[in-house]
Amino acid sequence: MAVARTRSVALVGVTGRSVEVEADVGNGLAGIHLIGLPDTALSEARERVRSAMVNSHYPWPDARIIVSLFPASLPKRGSQFDLAIAVAVLGAAGVVPAERIAEPFFLGELGLDGRLRPVRGILPSVLGAARHGDVTVVVPAANSAEAALVPDVRVVPVTDLRQLVEWLRRGDGPPQLSVGDLPEPPQPSARPAVDLADVVGQPMARRALEVCAAGGHNLWMLGPPGTGKTLLAERLPTLLPDLELDHALEVTAIHSVAGVLPPDCPMMSRPSFVSPHHTATAASIIGGGSTVVRPGAVSLAHRGVLFMDEAPEFPRHVLDSLRQPLESGRVTVARSVGSVTFPAKFMLVLAANPCPCAQPQGKGEPCQCTPTAKRRYIGKLSGPLLDRIDMKVTVARSSRRELMADRQFVESSKTVAERVAAARQRAAKRLASTPWRTNAEIPSSTLHAELRPPESAMKPMTACLDSGSLSARGLDRVIRVAWTLADLAEKDRPDHEETTTALTLWLGASL
Repeated sequence: MAVARTRSVALVGVTGRSVEVEADVGNGLAGIHLIGLPDTALSEARERVRSAMVNSHYPWPDARIIVSLFPASLPKRGSQFDLAIAVAVLGAAGVVPAERIAEPFFLGELGLDGRLRPVRGILPSVLGAARHGDVTVVVPAANSAEAALVPDVRVVPVTDLRQLVEWLRRGDGPPQLSVGDLPEPPQPSARPAVDLADVVGQPMARRALEVCAAGGHNLWMLGPPGTGKTLLAERLPTLLPDLELDHALEVTAIHSVAGVLPPDCPMMSRPSFVSPHHTATAASIIGGGSTVVRPGAVSLAHRGVLFMDEAPEFPRHVLDSLRQPLESGRVTVARSVGSVTFPAKFMLVLAANPCPCAQPQGKGEPCQCTPTAKRRYIGKLSGPLLDRIDMKVTVARSSRRELMADRQFVESSKTVAERVAAARQRAAKRLASTPWRTNAEIPSSTLHAELRPPESAMKPMTACLDSGSLSARGLDRVIRVAWTLADLAEKDRPDHEETTTALTLWLGASL
Protein backbone atom coordinates (compact mmCIF):
# COMPACT_ATOMS: atom_id res chain seq x y z
CA MET A 1 0.00 0.00 0.00
CA ALA A 2 1.31 3.45 -0.95
CA VAL A 3 0.50 6.82 -2.51
CA ALA A 4 -0.17 7.08 -6.25
CA ARG A 5 -0.63 10.23 -8.31
CA THR A 6 -2.26 10.99 -11.62
CA ARG A 7 -3.80 14.02 -13.34
CA SER A 8 -7.16 15.31 -14.48
CA VAL A 9 -8.65 18.68 -15.51
CA ALA A 10 -11.11 21.00 -13.76
CA LEU A 11 -13.18 23.39 -15.86
CA VAL A 12 -13.54 27.02 -14.78
CA GLY A 13 -15.90 28.45 -17.36
CA VAL A 14 -14.33 27.38 -20.64
CA THR A 15 -10.79 27.22 -19.24
CA GLY A 16 -9.26 23.91 -18.21
CA ARG A 17 -6.97 23.83 -15.16
CA SER A 18 -4.75 20.89 -14.30
CA VAL A 19 -5.65 18.96 -11.15
CA GLU A 20 -3.36 16.45 -9.45
CA VAL A 21 -5.26 13.46 -8.07
CA GLU A 22 -3.51 11.66 -5.18
CA ALA A 23 -4.72 8.42 -3.61
CA ASP A 24 -3.41 7.09 -0.30
CA VAL A 25 -4.34 3.50 0.65
CA GLY A 26 -3.25 2.80 4.21
CA ASN A 27 -4.18 1.58 7.65
CA GLY A 28 -7.33 2.79 9.36
CA LEU A 29 -11.07 2.41 9.29
CA ALA A 30 -12.12 1.11 5.87
CA GLY A 31 -13.71 3.75 3.64
CA ILE A 32 -12.93 6.36 1.01
CA HIS A 33 -12.67 10.09 1.70
CA LEU A 34 -12.55 12.83 -0.95
CA ILE A 35 -10.89 16.13 -0.08
CA GLY A 36 -10.22 19.23 -2.19
CA LEU A 37 -13.55 21.11 -2.47
CA PRO A 38 -15.60 18.50 -4.40
CA ASP A 39 -19.21 19.24 -5.29
CA THR A 40 -22.11 16.82 -4.86
CA ALA A 41 -21.61 15.08 -8.20
CA LEU A 42 -17.93 14.59 -7.44
CA SER A 43 -18.60 13.37 -3.89
CA GLU A 44 -20.84 10.66 -5.36
CA ALA A 45 -17.84 9.42 -7.35
CA ARG A 46 -16.91 7.27 -4.34
CA GLU A 47 -19.79 4.88 -4.98
CA ARG A 48 -19.39 4.92 -8.75
CA VAL A 49 -15.66 4.16 -8.55
CA ARG A 50 -16.13 1.36 -6.03
CA SER A 51 -18.86 -0.36 -8.06
CA ALA A 52 -16.93 0.07 -11.32
CA MET A 53 -13.79 -1.55 -9.85
CA VAL A 54 -15.66 -4.47 -8.26
CA ASN A 55 -17.74 -5.16 -11.39
CA SER A 56 -14.55 -5.01 -13.48
CA HIS A 57 -13.17 -7.83 -11.27
CA TYR A 58 -10.57 -5.77 -9.42
CA PRO A 59 -10.44 -5.99 -5.62
CA TRP A 60 -11.56 -2.98 -3.64
CA PRO A 61 -8.93 -2.25 -0.97
CA ASP A 62 -10.22 -3.09 2.53
CA ALA A 63 -8.40 -0.12 3.97
CA ARG A 64 -8.66 3.60 4.59
CA ILE A 65 -8.52 5.45 1.24
CA ILE A 66 -7.94 9.18 1.02
CA VAL A 67 -8.22 10.89 -2.38
CA SER A 68 -6.87 14.44 -2.54
CA LEU A 69 -7.52 16.85 -5.42
CA PHE A 70 -4.83 19.52 -5.72
CA PRO A 71 -4.96 22.52 -5.73
CA ALA A 72 -7.23 22.17 -2.73
CA SER A 73 -8.51 25.76 -2.99
CA LEU A 74 -9.92 25.25 -6.51
CA PRO A 75 -13.58 24.10 -6.54
CA LYS A 76 -14.02 20.86 -8.48
CA ARG A 77 -17.31 20.01 -10.13
CA GLY A 78 -18.72 17.27 -12.29
CA SER A 79 -18.20 13.59 -12.89
CA GLN A 80 -15.22 13.72 -15.24
CA PHE A 81 -12.86 13.02 -12.30
CA ASP A 82 -14.23 9.46 -11.89
CA LEU A 83 -11.64 7.83 -14.12
CA ALA A 84 -8.68 9.67 -12.56
CA ILE A 85 -9.84 8.73 -9.05
CA ALA A 86 -10.23 5.07 -10.01
CA VAL A 87 -6.81 4.94 -11.68
CA ALA A 88 -5.16 6.63 -8.67
CA VAL A 89 -6.75 4.10 -6.28
CA LEU A 90 -5.68 1.21 -8.51
CA GLY A 91 -2.14 2.60 -8.59
CA ALA A 92 -2.00 3.01 -4.80
CA ALA A 93 -3.29 -0.55 -4.38
CA GLY A 94 -0.60 -1.92 -6.72
CA VAL A 95 -3.02 -3.09 -9.43
CA VAL A 96 -1.38 -0.88 -12.08
CA PRO A 97 2.19 0.51 -12.12
CA ALA A 98 2.24 3.89 -10.38
CA GLU A 99 4.84 5.26 -12.79
CA ARG A 100 2.55 4.56 -15.74
CA ILE A 101 -0.27 6.76 -14.46
CA ALA A 102 1.72 9.77 -13.23
CA GLU A 103 1.94 11.69 -16.52
CA PRO A 104 -1.28 11.05 -18.51
CA PHE A 105 -4.51 12.97 -17.95
CA PHE A 106 -7.61 10.85 -17.29
CA LEU A 107 -11.08 12.20 -18.10
CA GLY A 108 -14.44 10.44 -18.02
CA GLU A 109 -17.41 9.29 -15.97
CA LEU A 110 -17.64 5.67 -14.82
CA GLY A 111 -20.77 3.56 -14.97
CA LEU A 112 -21.46 1.06 -12.21
CA ASP A 113 -20.48 -1.79 -14.56
CA GLY A 114 -17.13 -0.17 -15.41
CA ARG A 115 -18.12 1.38 -18.71
CA LEU A 116 -16.69 4.79 -19.49
CA ARG A 117 -19.39 7.34 -20.28
CA PRO A 118 -18.87 10.57 -22.29
CA VAL A 119 -18.81 13.91 -20.48
CA ARG A 120 -19.32 17.49 -21.60
CA GLY A 121 -16.44 19.92 -21.89
CA ILE A 122 -13.87 17.49 -23.29
CA LEU A 123 -12.40 19.97 -25.79
CA PRO A 124 -11.62 22.76 -23.29
CA SER A 125 -10.35 20.10 -20.87
CA VAL A 126 -7.92 18.71 -23.45
CA LEU A 127 -6.89 22.25 -24.38
CA GLY A 128 -6.09 22.84 -20.70
CA ALA A 129 -4.03 19.66 -20.58
CA ALA A 130 -2.18 20.63 -23.78
CA ARG A 131 -0.69 23.66 -22.02
CA HIS A 132 1.63 21.27 -20.20
CA GLY A 133 3.39 20.25 -23.41
CA ASP A 134 3.37 16.91 -25.18
CA VAL A 135 0.84 14.99 -23.09
CA THR A 136 -1.33 11.88 -23.26
CA VAL A 137 -5.03 12.21 -22.53
CA VAL A 138 -7.26 9.20 -21.84
CA VAL A 139 -10.89 9.92 -22.76
CA PRO A 140 -14.12 7.96 -23.35
CA ALA A 141 -14.29 6.55 -26.86
CA ALA A 142 -17.43 8.60 -27.53
CA ASN A 143 -15.45 11.80 -26.84
CA SER A 144 -12.33 10.86 -28.80
CA ALA A 145 -13.33 12.68 -32.02
CA GLU A 146 -13.78 15.92 -30.07
CA ALA A 147 -10.53 15.43 -28.13
CA ALA A 148 -8.60 14.72 -31.35
CA LEU A 149 -9.27 18.29 -32.54
CA VAL A 150 -6.47 19.53 -30.27
CA PRO A 151 -3.09 19.30 -32.04
CA ASP A 152 0.05 17.80 -30.46
CA VAL A 153 -1.89 15.72 -27.93
CA ARG A 154 -1.92 11.93 -27.84
CA VAL A 155 -5.53 10.86 -27.36
CA VAL A 156 -6.17 7.38 -25.96
CA PRO A 157 -9.85 6.34 -26.35
CA VAL A 158 -11.18 3.65 -24.01
CA THR A 159 -14.59 2.06 -23.55
CA ASP A 160 -14.37 0.59 -20.04
CA LEU A 161 -12.16 0.43 -16.96
CA ARG A 162 -10.93 -3.11 -17.55
CA GLN A 163 -9.66 -2.26 -21.03
CA LEU A 164 -7.74 0.69 -19.60
CA VAL A 165 -6.21 -1.31 -16.74
CA GLU A 166 -5.01 -4.07 -19.06
CA TRP A 167 -3.39 -1.45 -21.30
CA LEU A 168 -1.65 0.19 -18.33
CA ARG A 169 -0.36 -3.19 -17.21
CA ARG A 170 0.99 -4.11 -20.64
CA GLY A 171 2.64 -0.77 -21.30
CA ASP A 172 2.38 -1.17 -25.10
CA GLY A 173 0.40 0.69 -27.73
CA PRO A 174 -3.03 2.22 -27.18
CA PRO A 175 -6.01 -0.08 -26.47
CA GLN A 176 -7.60 -1.68 -29.48
CA LEU A 177 -11.22 -0.69 -30.09
CA SER A 178 -13.73 -2.82 -31.94
CA VAL A 179 -15.39 -1.40 -35.03
CA GLY A 180 -18.57 -0.70 -33.11
CA ASP A 181 -16.67 1.31 -30.50
CA LEU A 182 -14.91 3.57 -32.97
CA PRO A 183 -16.40 7.09 -33.20
CA GLU A 184 -17.33 8.64 -36.50
CA PRO A 185 -14.56 10.82 -37.98
CA PRO A 186 -15.08 14.57 -37.49
CA GLN A 187 -17.20 16.13 -40.20
CA PRO A 188 -17.32 19.86 -40.97
CA SER A 189 -20.47 21.69 -39.96
CA ALA A 190 -23.02 21.63 -42.76
CA ARG A 191 -23.97 24.87 -44.40
CA PRO A 192 -27.60 25.83 -43.77
CA ALA A 193 -30.17 25.07 -46.46
CA VAL A 194 -31.58 28.62 -46.47
CA ASP A 195 -30.51 31.15 -49.08
CA LEU A 196 -30.63 34.92 -49.36
CA ALA A 197 -32.34 34.55 -52.73
CA ASP A 198 -35.46 33.50 -50.82
CA VAL A 199 -35.98 37.10 -49.65
CA VAL A 200 -37.72 39.23 -52.30
CA GLY A 201 -38.82 42.83 -52.11
CA GLN A 202 -36.32 44.13 -49.55
CA PRO A 203 -33.25 45.35 -51.50
CA MET A 204 -32.22 47.85 -48.81
CA ALA A 205 -32.40 45.24 -46.06
CA ARG A 206 -30.43 42.74 -48.16
CA ARG A 207 -27.75 45.38 -48.70
CA ALA A 208 -27.64 46.10 -44.97
CA LEU A 209 -27.22 42.38 -44.32
CA GLU A 210 -24.23 42.28 -46.68
CA VAL A 211 -22.61 45.22 -44.90
CA CYS A 212 -23.20 43.54 -41.54
CA ALA A 213 -21.53 40.35 -42.70
CA ALA A 214 -18.58 42.17 -44.25
CA GLY A 215 -17.75 44.23 -41.17
CA GLY A 216 -19.23 42.26 -38.28
CA HIS A 217 -21.75 45.01 -37.43
CA ASN A 218 -24.97 44.98 -35.41
CA LEU A 219 -28.36 45.50 -37.08
CA TRP A 220 -31.86 46.60 -36.06
CA MET A 221 -34.82 45.97 -38.39
CA LEU A 222 -38.11 47.78 -37.77
CA GLY A 223 -41.25 46.89 -39.68
CA PRO A 224 -44.64 45.18 -39.59
CA PRO A 225 -44.95 41.38 -39.50
CA GLY A 226 -44.60 39.44 -42.73
CA THR A 227 -42.03 41.74 -44.31
CA GLY A 228 -39.11 39.31 -44.03
CA LYS A 229 -37.24 40.40 -40.89
CA THR A 230 -36.86 36.85 -39.58
CA LEU A 231 -36.02 35.51 -43.05
CA LEU A 232 -33.25 38.07 -43.38
CA ALA A 233 -31.78 37.35 -39.96
CA GLU A 234 -31.75 33.59 -40.52
CA ARG A 235 -29.78 34.08 -43.73
CA LEU A 236 -27.07 36.27 -42.25
CA PRO A 237 -24.88 33.26 -41.25
CA THR A 238 -24.93 32.06 -44.88
CA LEU A 239 -23.00 35.21 -45.85
CA LEU A 240 -20.26 34.71 -43.26
CA PRO A 241 -17.04 32.84 -44.02
CA ASP A 242 -16.03 29.64 -42.24
CA LEU A 243 -14.46 30.07 -38.83
CA GLU A 244 -10.69 30.09 -38.62
CA LEU A 245 -9.16 27.18 -36.71
CA ASP A 246 -8.52 29.07 -33.48
CA HIS A 247 -12.01 30.57 -33.57
CA ALA A 248 -13.55 27.18 -34.38
CA LEU A 249 -11.86 25.59 -31.36
CA GLU A 250 -13.01 28.47 -29.17
CA VAL A 251 -16.63 28.19 -30.31
CA THR A 252 -16.58 24.39 -30.08
CA ALA A 253 -15.26 24.59 -26.52
CA ILE A 254 -18.15 26.84 -25.47
CA HIS A 255 -20.76 24.52 -26.99
CA SER A 256 -19.04 21.52 -25.42
CA VAL A 257 -19.19 23.07 -21.94
CA ALA A 258 -22.85 23.95 -22.49
CA GLY A 259 -23.60 20.39 -23.57
CA VAL A 260 -25.10 21.41 -26.92
CA LEU A 261 -22.30 20.26 -29.23
CA PRO A 262 -23.81 18.12 -32.02
CA PRO A 263 -22.59 14.53 -31.53
CA ASP A 264 -22.17 13.98 -35.26
CA CYS A 265 -20.16 17.17 -35.79
CA PRO A 266 -17.51 17.77 -33.10
CA MET A 267 -16.00 20.79 -34.87
CA MET A 268 -18.07 23.98 -35.13
CA SER A 269 -16.62 25.26 -38.39
CA ARG A 270 -19.58 27.53 -39.24
CA PRO A 271 -20.74 30.64 -37.34
CA SER A 272 -23.56 29.78 -34.98
CA PHE A 273 -27.04 31.31 -35.06
CA VAL A 274 -28.77 31.67 -31.69
CA SER A 275 -32.36 32.90 -31.43
CA PRO A 276 -33.70 32.84 -27.86
CA HIS A 277 -37.42 33.11 -27.13
CA HIS A 278 -38.68 36.41 -25.78
CA THR A 279 -39.52 34.71 -22.45
CA ALA A 280 -35.83 33.93 -21.85
CA THR A 281 -34.40 35.04 -18.52
CA ALA A 282 -31.31 37.16 -18.00
CA ALA A 283 -29.40 34.09 -16.77
CA SER A 284 -30.20 32.16 -19.96
CA ILE A 285 -29.06 35.08 -22.10
CA ILE A 286 -25.94 36.14 -20.19
CA GLY A 287 -25.11 32.84 -18.46
CA GLY A 288 -25.41 31.62 -14.92
CA GLY A 289 -26.33 28.79 -12.60
CA SER A 290 -26.42 28.19 -8.86
CA THR A 291 -23.66 25.58 -8.54
CA VAL A 292 -22.26 25.16 -12.06
CA VAL A 293 -22.05 28.36 -14.13
CA ARG A 294 -23.01 27.66 -17.74
CA PRO A 295 -22.59 29.93 -20.79
CA GLY A 296 -25.67 31.80 -21.98
CA ALA A 297 -26.98 32.73 -25.41
CA VAL A 298 -24.46 35.56 -25.86
CA SER A 299 -21.60 33.07 -25.47
CA LEU A 300 -23.24 30.38 -27.61
CA ALA A 301 -23.46 33.06 -30.32
CA HIS A 302 -19.73 33.84 -29.99
CA ARG A 303 -18.23 34.51 -33.45
CA GLY A 304 -21.76 34.16 -34.82
CA VAL A 305 -25.17 35.82 -34.74
CA LEU A 306 -27.51 36.49 -31.81
CA PHE A 307 -31.00 37.18 -33.16
CA MET A 308 -33.65 38.61 -30.85
CA ASP A 309 -36.97 38.48 -32.68
CA GLU A 310 -39.80 40.63 -31.34
CA ALA A 311 -37.18 42.48 -29.31
CA PRO A 312 -39.61 44.77 -27.41
CA GLU A 313 -41.27 41.64 -25.99
CA PHE A 314 -38.10 40.84 -24.05
CA PRO A 315 -37.93 42.28 -20.51
CA ARG A 316 -36.07 45.55 -20.55
CA HIS A 317 -33.45 44.40 -18.03
CA VAL A 318 -32.65 41.45 -20.30
CA LEU A 319 -32.13 43.74 -23.28
CA ASP A 320 -29.97 46.14 -21.26
CA SER A 321 -27.82 43.25 -20.05
CA LEU A 322 -26.49 43.03 -23.63
CA ARG A 323 -24.82 46.42 -23.42
CA GLN A 324 -21.66 45.30 -21.60
CA PRO A 325 -20.85 42.23 -23.77
CA LEU A 326 -21.49 44.29 -26.92
CA GLU A 327 -18.70 46.63 -25.85
CA SER A 328 -16.17 44.25 -24.31
CA GLY A 329 -16.75 41.03 -26.25
CA ARG A 330 -16.93 38.98 -23.05
CA VAL A 331 -19.23 38.54 -20.08
CA THR A 332 -18.35 37.88 -16.44
CA VAL A 333 -20.89 35.95 -14.36
CA ALA A 334 -20.44 36.46 -10.62
CA ARG A 335 -21.98 33.95 -8.22
CA SER A 336 -21.35 32.96 -4.61
CA VAL A 337 -19.29 30.00 -5.88
CA GLY A 338 -17.01 32.38 -7.82
CA SER A 339 -16.76 34.45 -10.99
CA VAL A 340 -16.50 32.97 -14.47
CA THR A 341 -15.70 34.86 -17.68
CA PHE A 342 -17.05 33.64 -21.02
CA PRO A 343 -16.22 35.05 -24.48
CA ALA A 344 -19.18 36.83 -26.08
CA LYS A 345 -18.13 38.51 -29.30
CA PHE A 346 -21.24 38.28 -31.47
CA MET A 347 -23.25 40.15 -34.09
CA LEU A 348 -26.55 41.34 -32.63
CA VAL A 349 -29.63 41.45 -34.85
CA LEU A 350 -32.82 42.94 -33.41
CA ALA A 351 -36.23 42.76 -35.06
CA ALA A 352 -39.23 44.79 -33.89
CA ASN A 353 -42.74 45.68 -34.93
CA PRO A 354 -43.56 49.41 -34.91
CA CYS A 355 -46.35 49.01 -32.34
CA PRO A 356 -48.05 46.33 -30.21
CA CYS A 357 -50.86 45.59 -32.69
CA ALA A 358 -48.53 45.64 -35.72
CA GLN A 359 -51.38 46.51 -38.04
CA PRO A 360 -50.51 48.34 -41.27
CA GLN A 361 -51.44 51.95 -41.86
CA GLY A 362 -54.01 52.77 -44.51
CA LYS A 363 -56.39 50.21 -46.00
CA GLY A 364 -58.00 47.36 -44.12
CA GLU A 365 -57.86 47.34 -40.33
CA PRO A 366 -55.73 50.39 -39.51
CA CYS A 367 -53.53 50.61 -36.43
CA GLN A 368 -55.43 51.80 -33.36
CA CYS A 369 -52.39 52.26 -31.10
CA THR A 370 -51.96 55.67 -29.57
CA PRO A 371 -48.67 57.55 -29.90
CA THR A 372 -48.08 56.91 -26.19
CA ALA A 373 -48.56 53.16 -26.64
CA LYS A 374 -46.13 53.15 -29.56
CA ARG A 375 -43.49 55.07 -27.63
CA ARG A 376 -43.90 52.79 -24.62
CA TYR A 377 -43.55 49.69 -26.83
CA ILE A 378 -40.43 50.81 -28.69
CA GLY A 379 -39.13 52.44 -25.50
CA LYS A 380 -38.23 48.98 -24.17
CA LEU A 381 -35.24 49.29 -26.47
CA SER A 382 -33.27 51.79 -24.41
CA GLY A 383 -31.22 54.60 -25.92
CA PRO A 384 -27.89 53.18 -24.67
CA LEU A 385 -28.68 49.84 -26.33
CA LEU A 386 -29.67 51.41 -29.67
CA ASP A 387 -26.55 53.57 -29.49
CA ARG A 388 -24.58 50.32 -29.77
CA ILE A 389 -26.38 49.28 -32.98
CA ASP A 390 -24.42 50.09 -36.13
CA MET A 391 -27.30 50.06 -38.62
CA LYS A 392 -31.03 50.62 -38.32
CA VAL A 393 -33.23 49.65 -41.26
CA THR A 394 -36.95 50.10 -41.86
CA VAL A 395 -38.47 47.01 -43.52
CA ALA A 396 -41.78 47.99 -45.16
CA ARG A 397 -44.42 45.89 -46.87
CA SER A 398 -43.87 45.44 -50.59
CA SER A 399 -46.57 45.63 -53.24
CA ARG A 400 -47.09 42.89 -55.80
CA ARG A 401 -45.47 45.06 -58.46
CA GLU A 402 -42.40 45.62 -56.25
CA LEU A 403 -42.10 41.91 -55.48
CA MET A 404 -42.22 40.95 -59.16
CA ALA A 405 -39.74 43.68 -60.17
CA ASP A 406 -37.26 42.76 -57.43
CA ARG A 407 -36.99 39.09 -58.43
CA GLN A 408 -34.53 39.89 -61.21
CA PHE A 409 -32.17 41.61 -58.75
CA VAL A 410 -32.01 39.02 -55.97
CA GLU A 411 -28.69 37.25 -55.49
CA SER A 412 -27.84 33.95 -53.89
CA SER A 413 -26.01 33.70 -50.59
CA LYS A 414 -23.00 32.28 -52.43
CA THR A 415 -22.70 35.34 -54.66
CA VAL A 416 -23.00 37.80 -51.78
CA ALA A 417 -20.68 35.71 -49.59
CA GLU A 418 -17.95 36.03 -52.21
CA ARG A 419 -18.15 39.84 -52.00
CA VAL A 420 -18.18 39.62 -48.20
CA ALA A 421 -15.08 37.42 -48.24
CA ALA A 422 -13.26 39.85 -50.55
CA ALA A 423 -14.17 42.80 -48.31
CA ARG A 424 -12.98 40.94 -45.22
CA GLN A 425 -9.70 40.15 -46.95
CA ARG A 426 -9.16 43.85 -47.66
CA ALA A 427 -9.87 44.67 -44.02
CA ALA A 428 -7.60 41.87 -42.79
CA LYS A 429 -4.77 43.11 -45.00
CA ARG A 430 -5.20 46.65 -43.66
CA LEU A 431 -5.30 45.38 -40.07
CA ALA A 432 -2.57 42.76 -40.49
CA SER A 433 -0.26 44.40 -37.93
CA THR A 434 -3.04 44.62 -35.32
CA PRO A 435 -4.93 42.00 -33.26
CA TRP A 436 -8.23 42.93 -34.97
CA ARG A 437 -9.72 41.13 -37.94
CA THR A 438 -12.92 43.04 -38.78
CA ASN A 439 -13.86 46.70 -38.91
CA ALA A 440 -16.29 46.29 -36.00
CA GLU A 441 -13.36 45.46 -33.70
CA ILE A 442 -11.27 48.59 -34.41
CA PRO A 443 -10.94 50.71 -31.23
CA SER A 444 -11.79 54.40 -31.11
CA SER A 445 -8.17 55.50 -30.73
CA THR A 446 -7.21 53.91 -34.05
CA LEU A 447 -10.35 55.17 -35.83
CA HIS A 448 -9.41 58.77 -35.04
CA ALA A 449 -5.71 58.35 -35.80
CA GLU A 450 -4.36 56.43 -38.79
CA LEU A 451 -7.82 55.21 -39.92
CA ARG A 452 -9.59 58.56 -39.72
CA PRO A 453 -11.44 59.40 -42.99
CA PRO A 454 -10.58 62.66 -44.79
CA GLU A 455 -12.02 65.85 -43.32
CA SER A 456 -14.28 66.31 -46.34
CA ALA A 457 -15.83 62.90 -45.63
CA MET A 458 -16.18 63.69 -41.90
CA LYS A 459 -18.35 66.81 -42.43
CA PRO A 460 -21.77 65.03 -42.35
CA MET A 461 -20.85 63.31 -39.10
CA THR A 462 -19.37 66.37 -37.40
CA ALA A 463 -22.54 68.32 -38.25
CA CYS A 464 -24.68 65.66 -36.55
CA LEU A 465 -22.24 65.57 -33.65
CA ASP A 466 -22.57 69.33 -33.18
CA SER A 467 -26.37 69.17 -33.31
CA GLY A 468 -26.49 66.39 -30.70
CA SER A 469 -28.13 63.79 -32.97
CA LEU A 470 -24.95 61.71 -32.97
CA SER A 471 -23.06 60.56 -29.87
CA ALA A 472 -19.33 59.94 -29.62
CA ARG A 473 -19.99 56.19 -29.58
CA GLY A 474 -22.27 56.56 -32.58
CA LEU A 475 -19.56 58.48 -34.42
CA ASP A 476 -17.18 55.56 -33.99
CA ARG A 477 -19.76 53.11 -35.26
CA VAL A 478 -20.52 55.24 -38.31
CA ILE A 479 -16.81 55.38 -39.20
CA ARG A 480 -16.52 51.60 -38.86
CA VAL A 481 -19.47 51.06 -41.20
CA ALA A 482 -17.96 53.59 -43.63
CA TRP A 483 -14.77 51.54 -43.75
CA THR A 484 -16.82 48.40 -44.48
CA LEU A 485 -18.64 50.18 -47.31
CA ALA A 486 -15.27 51.25 -48.70
CA ASP A 487 -14.02 47.65 -48.55
CA LEU A 488 -17.09 46.44 -50.42
CA ALA A 489 -16.54 49.18 -53.02
CA GLU A 490 -12.82 48.27 -53.25
CA LYS A 491 -11.71 51.73 -52.16
CA ASP A 492 -8.57 52.48 -50.17
CA ARG A 493 -10.35 54.92 -47.85
CA PRO A 494 -13.99 55.91 -47.29
CA ASP A 495 -15.02 59.17 -48.93
CA HIS A 496 -18.10 61.39 -48.64
CA GLU A 497 -20.37 58.79 -50.26
CA GLU A 498 -19.46 56.05 -47.76
CA THR A 499 -19.69 58.26 -44.68
CA THR A 500 -23.06 59.68 -45.77
CA THR A 501 -24.43 56.19 -46.42
CA ALA A 502 -23.09 54.94 -43.08
CA LEU A 503 -24.64 57.90 -41.27
CA THR A 504 -27.99 57.25 -42.97
CA LEU A 505 -27.84 53.61 -41.92
CA TRP A 506 -27.02 54.57 -38.33
CA LEU A 507 -29.86 57.10 -38.08
CA GLY A 508 -31.95 54.58 -39.98
CA ALA A 509 -35.32 53.35 -38.78
CA SER A 510 -37.63 56.19 -37.90
CA LEU A 511 -39.80 55.84 -34.81
